[in-house]
Amino acid sequence: MKQYKNLSLPIKIGTVMIKNRMFMAPMDTGFGDTGYGCFTQKGVEYFVRRAEGGFGLLFSGGIYSDCVVDGNDGMLNHKEEFINTGKIINEQLQKYDCKMFIQLSMNVGRNGGLKTPSILPVLSNPKIKTKALTLEEIHMKVKETGQAAKLCKQAGFAGIDIHALHWGHLLDSFALSFMNHRTDKYGGSLENRLRFAKEIVEEIKKECGKNYLVTIRFAIKSYMKNFNKASFDGSKEVGRTVEEAIEIAKLLENYGYDGLSVDTGVLDAFYYAMPPSYIPKGFVIDMAEKIKKAVLIPILCGSRMADPDIAEKAIADGKIDAVVLGRQAIADPDYANKIVLGKTEEIKTCIACNQGCIWGYFTSGKISCAVNPCVGYEKEYELKKVQNTKKIVVVGGGISGMEASRVARLRGHTVKLYEKTSQLGGNLILAGAHDFKGEILELNSYYKNQIKKLNIDVKLNTEISCKTLLNENADVIILATGSKSVMPEIEGINHKKAISCEDALVSNKEVGKNVVVVGGGLVGCEIAYGYTKEGKKVTIVEALDEIMKLNDVPLMNKIMLFDAFEYYGTKILTSTKLKEINDDGAVVMSKDGQTKTIKADSVIISVGYKPLQSLKHELEKAGCRSKIYEIGDGKKVGNVMTCIADAFAVSFNI
Repeated sequence: MKQYKNLSLPIKIGTVMIKNRMFMAPMDTGFGDTGYGCFTQKGVEYFVRRAEGGFGLLFSGGIYSDCVVDGNDGMLNHKEEFINTGKIINEQLQKYDCKMFIQLSMNVGRNGGLKTPSILPVLSNPKIKTKALTLEEIHMKVKETGQAAKLCKQAGFAGIDIHALHWGHLLDSFALSFMNHRTDKYGGSLENRLRFAKEIVEEIKKECGKNYLVTIRFAIKSYMKNFNKASFDGSKEVGRTVEEAIEIAKLLENYGYDGLSVDTGVLDAFYYAMPPSYIPKGFVIDMAEKIKKAVLIPILCGSRMADPDIAEKAIADGKIDAVVLGRQAIADPDYANKIVLGKTEEIKTCIACNQGCIWGYFTSGKISCAVNPCVGYEKEYELKKVQNTKKIVVVGGGISGMEASRVARLRGHTVKLYEKTSQLGGNLILAGAHDFKGEILELNSYYKNQIKKLNIDVKLNTEISCKTLLNENADVIILATGSKSVMPEIEGINHKKAISCEDALVSNKEVGKNVVVVGGGLVGCEIAYGYTKEGKKVTIVEALDEIMKLNDVPLMNKIMLFDAFEYYGTKILTSTKLKEINDDGAVVMSKDGQTKTIKADSVIISVGYKPLQSLKHELEKAGCRSKIYEIGDGKKVGNVMTCIADAFAVSFNI
């Protein structure tokens, strides 16, 4: 059993002792509050579940303190309700020795088309410009933040986190010289650009006392090349540099902030603000170390910090003081307890896909999670034992089959799982083949460990037949047969240069130096990105007028891949179809009928997947009396999120 003594150590922030160094990051959920800052029952259940799971400190999502300047209906309009709901949640948190900070938000500035320090282009529509805050409006925001903090203290919250010197939100845009063109006392010098942040902490300390804790969310580097343009490699920075961040950290400490919750990015560099798996784990640590050397207050480090070995070493080496985990706390509420107990093999790994959490919030108004369907339904989806247990047979040991088996077994059913290959995992094995998709393999390991722990009867290397299933006399049969890649019927598809995406991913066939990837969906683009990073010359051929057009790809992931292709010089041919594969390479045709040959050593086919045929119709024809379900890719090709959600729903309701 591996020990994580540094992550498990208590830490003192100001005058408050936190039981360990694993904190849950501030994230808006879309279901946790009333819209004006008061906690709903769902919100209480959501946060208490993470406290039960062992996190030492929880940050709320951003709650508006301003009810005047931006016209928000915030907590100051509902003082009694906020205090009452706050007391309810804090009473629950105390049972687990867990503290909570409320994140007070000034506003999201140009990211939401609200008022900013100067007239700036709105993020989503640069043709529209923001209005600049007046001195009176700044003073009003400061005053109302102090009043909101006073309410938080009365409700029992241990402190305040200020939102934020990151993501290009309001205080960030004040601090960035690229966005702040003011000529009054809030513009010009660094001290002037930080005056707003200074006055906020001073006002809170005045209203709540000097010992009331105040931290601030702080991006060490912006990774911004221009408005709406990221700096892929961090060069040509027009936002915040690490060197400037060091000076800012010193000032923030001097102003009275009790801790710095550090990350990176602005929304113009979305993939550094909410990093997908393409960005290495722990990439912020070395930058955070430079901040820590400059100040005495604790450095709480976020962004790709879910790897416990990386986090443990960073704390042990004195580079950071604690980790701030967002997506991992969504994926596995029990993460902290599992670390303290050394049970890392039981962690349900966040795969950094951004699909349900941040992208779900942006597109649907509330978060979900690719690997945890229970988010927002903590009470409704508790896996309690059923009274009437059943015999269940699951066919297919991919992600859907494993999740269905796990949930059914936890509900008390007897489960037998059939898999025709020699190992569990299915398409997770393919998806985890990239060096930047290690979390996928960790997720697969989690499922295999759970199936072993739950003593589920697994039959590997067994191709199931209709007769065998009928002889099982099962109450329920769950068919999770999965999918396979499509190989188009074109001339030369059997040529030695033609390689399916499956064979490419598991290295069944050698891939040459010059590569054509046919299919610009997410799978094809990730294959292209992987080979590009290896130094191969890659061309993507896509029949549609844009790559990743039909995939529900989170914007930050998509932008990073586009920027990577631009940075590495990956050639992209859209509105172009593959016509033939021959000794020279790939013959393609544009939409105007022009053909050309792309010289290639390997032509990788990634034009989609199709469901594998299940035994459903054969079973029904044979008069099978079992209840039959088809789930996952075998029913409709999707992704990790859809497969797990589908499998969970079916097994939970048996």
